[in-house]
Amino acid sequence: MALSRLEKLQVWLFKTLMGALCALFLFFSPRRPAVSGKKLPPVSNPLLVLSATQLAKKIRRKEVSSVEVVQAYIDRIQEVNPLLNAVVKDRFDAALQEAAQVDKLIEEETGGEDVLEDRLPLLGVPLSVKESYALQGMPHTTGVISRRGVVATVDAPPVALLKRAGAIPLGVTNTSELCMWCESNNHLYGITNNPYDLDRIPGGSSGGEGSIIGGAGAVIGVGSDIGGSIRMPCFFNGIFGHKTTPGIVSSENQYPPCSGRHEEYVSSGPMCRYAEDLLPMLKIMAGTNASMLSLDTKVDLKKLRFFTIPHDGGSPVTYPVSKELMEIQRKVVKRLEADLGVKVQEVRFPELRYSFHIWDTYMGLPDKEGKPPQPFAEQMGEPGRPAWPLWELLKWVVRKSEHTTAAIGLALLEMSHVSKPSPFIIQQKEKLQKEVDELLGTDGIFLYPSHPRVAPKHHHPLFRPFDFAYTGIINILGLPATQCPLGLSEEGLPLGVQVVAGKLQDHLTLEVALYLEKTFGGWRDPGAK
Repeated sequence: MALSRLEKLQVWLFKTLMGALCALFLFFSPRRPAVSGKKLPPVSNPLLVLSATQLAKKIRRKEVSSVEVVQAYIDRIQEVNPLLNAVVKDRFDAALQEAAQVDKLIEEETGGEDVLEDRLPLLGVPLSVKESYALQGMPHTTGVISRRGVVATVDAPPVALLKRAGAIPLGVTNTSELCMWCESNNHLYGITNNPYDLDRIPGGSSGGEGSIIGGAGAVIGVGSDIGGSIRMPCFFNGIFGHKTTPGIVSSENQYPPCSGRHEEYVSSGPMCRYAEDLLPMLKIMAGTNASMLSLDTKVDLKKLRFFTIPHDGGSPVTYPVSKELMEIQRKVVKRLEADLGVKVQEVRFPELRYSFHIWDTYMGLPDKEGKPPQPFAEQMGEPGRPAWPLWELLKWVVRKSEHTTAAIGLALLEMSHVSKPSPFIIQQKEKLQKEVDELLGTDGIFLYPSHPRVAPKHHHPLFRPFDFAYTGIINILGLPATQCPLGLSEEGLPLGVQVVAGKLQDHLTLEVALYLEKTFGGWRDPGAK
């Protein structure tokens, strides 16, 4: 659908404004330490290129010890983290002690391998954890300076379930400030880099997870997603990530906590380098809610209905999908049709042009009791008084603010919100919801770009702030989605696509992820380029 003259003018004004702000930002912002020209070393230890499922099997069979596996990942983190700044606090000594206890348990087990697999499916496998999740004894700040010193006293439920399944946490990873931006940068821990190009972002808010997993410093991890915070980092770092159907995996003991109607849109889920780890991780993280999904149902891909949506139809506030991402999505369509004998139908939804406005509107709606979401400025100031966004902007100009540009910008944007949501936007969302739900049913899949472009340079999202709408709209629609890597671009940066299914049909997207990994090769070692 072509843009109207008014929309073309809006696009021109938006880009002009963003260009001016970019120049202003580059003038006032502090310079980063030079990392240009440096790259990650290639993976040398063969244990680092096995899935968590394979590692657990080898550990149970005593083909390798848990101590050896954990030590291999500690060595890799120590090798790459000085370049990535992904792991912000480690627990290596405790992890090695826990690994030794695992090895002792296996030696003493008399019930056999099957008993261990059933009771402790991830026994001895190392795990990374997003710092916004409570992990007992570890920092729990989400990069807010005023929360410096806050240490988790309990485990968030998904972390507790993974530990109960035998996984061993190695440490916690960086996020954006308060988990509300697509670049993992804050004034407490600093900025995290992309393993494929250190001058580029790893995404956010689960960017530390994406970076360390993509850099082979972890094999599995956990993220949370209310606007793309699992899928964008997984896309930028060339790994798999699953945004579950909302309400399946607990968001308790994560910071910041949900307010307003955020529980309807937020999802916690697995992030990993190998597609076969997605389903067992989801089973564990979902706990008793796993019964709400059909995770044990065998999926015949040839019997599914496939659709492809190449772009959002030309939103004035998002950048066009790049040619290379449109081309790789076309290649997926061709392979599906050739390999499975299915017909992939291209569909368009005009309402997708308003994806950002829909996300922004619904994120601001009050809960059932009429209580609105907690203002972002309040979260910025906790445990003290709310932040004053305009004052923080002035402080930022003279480099005295404790908050990032993105956080200040979000607080300023929040000030501009009108009290009543737009009836037009509500109408667009309701129409889109009805159309998408009818399209997908219980056997439909659609492909949709994970982002309009490959991983951008550091800070560049500040001047393209609404591109996350490609993932954010899926949150508001309440659909499960799996981000799948599809090889590398000519620049050596990860390509990918979102695979989306109907509500509670998570098992369908996970099966497609296995197919795409086999067909396109999955994760690539960033050091081997």
